[in-house]
Amino acid sequence: MRLLLDSHTVIWAADDPTQLSFLAQQLIQDPSHDRLISAATIWEMAIKFGLKKLPLSLPYRQWMDKAIADLGLIALPITLDHAERHAGLPWHHRDPFDRLLAAQALMEGIPLLSADKSFDPYGVTRLWK
Repeated sequence: MRLLLDSHTVIWAADDPTQLSFLAQQLIQDPSHDRLISAATIWEMAIKFGLKKLPLSLPYRQWMDKAIADLGLIALPITLDHAERHAGLPWHHRDPFDRLLAAQALMEGIPLLSADKSFDPYGVTRLWK
């Protein structure tokens, strides 16, 4: 199964897995699953780190390289199809990064691993519990 990880899921999985739900821990640890990180998440985390709104245990690039390696993450690029889907989404939520994750999950037909219920109105398959 392919899984798209929300930013908080990546952070918790890398730095404090006890914050993850039991299901999220199981899914992330299962080597048969492809764990995807959106280019939007990589960018969002860089912005928040640069603004000093996201404290990380290492400098941004070192932290991200380590998280990608340790979690076996695969980068999901942003395509024109993703952007078009984003543009057509209803305005249930104003966060452009979350809206793009919703668009990617819908376009790719993959579940989103997130505790954030704001994805639910978009019809995204969100796994957490």
